[in-house]
Amino acid sequence: MTMIRVNNLEKTYPGATPVRAVKGISFNVREGMLFSFLGTNGAGKSTTINILTTLLAKTSGCAEIGGFDINSQSERVRELIGVVFQESVLDTFLSPEENLKVRGSLYGYKGKTLDTAVANAINATGIKEFANRQYRHLSGGQRRRTDIARALIHTPKLLFLDEPTTGLDPKNRRDIWQLIRDLQKSTGMTVFLTTHYMEEAAESDDIAIIHKGEIKAQGTPGQLKEKYARDILKLALSDGTRIEQNLNRTTDALPIIDRHREKITHMEVISGTLDDVFLKITEKG
Repeated sequence: MTMIRVNNLEKTYPGATPVRAVKGISFNVREGMLFSFLGTNGAGKSTTINILTTLLAKTSGCAEIGGFDINSQSERVRELIGVVFQESVLDTFLSPEENLKVRGSLYGYKGKTLDTAVANAINATGIKEFANRQYRHLSGGQRRRTDIARALIHTPKLLFLDEPTTGLDPKNRRDIWQLIRDLQKSTGMTVFLTTHYMEEAAESDDIAIIHKGEIKAQGTPGQLKEKYARDILKLALSDGTRIEQNLNRTTDALPIIDRHREKITHMEVISGTLDDVFLKITEKG
């Protein structure tokens, strides 16, 4: 099943000089997929997410979530999605548990149904230890886990994560990412991720790169690296010569190595990365 279907989506901000923030983009996201949406600041990522989460009206084109139109069936769309925003929207003077109860009540949960939903979200995100502490006193990693718990309170089919680990230290970033992977595997939930960390995008099933409002490339991490990145062979020879050669394929290194075999003092093959892909696509525009 296709969870997200976007066709020729446009967004123009009116004004004396209208700004086309999103320029007719099209893409699909299958159910259960981890999908990464990458782009520099101002590329159109946030505009696209705000449209898909029904927070912003599109100018033209169409988009569906779970088969429901984002405009004419926006209530049904909101039932299917959870969103973790870049900036928290929780009440800092309430505890995580209290925040979850407020959020659950907005979905019409009451009594035992609300208690169960809150308990499930707390257990799924591992926040029980600090569930009764005021949100403002939590660490960055604890806050992010609570933000994710808020998005899970109604058991969504699709989770939007807008740069969820920005500002966290490497350990907390790793822990949050492990939580996201575990949740996806255990629930089969579709995850739509934006991130500035290419190593996180490398875990994706599919990646789309948006630049200046247009999708410039889409594919699996392997497909994108094969098309846009190159391995590099570095050799140091006994006479002081240094050789650096771009490779179309890793095996292209073999004849070069054979040619200099007797003089090689150091050898290194550096694999192409998603950073290389991202920079090549966004720099050439």
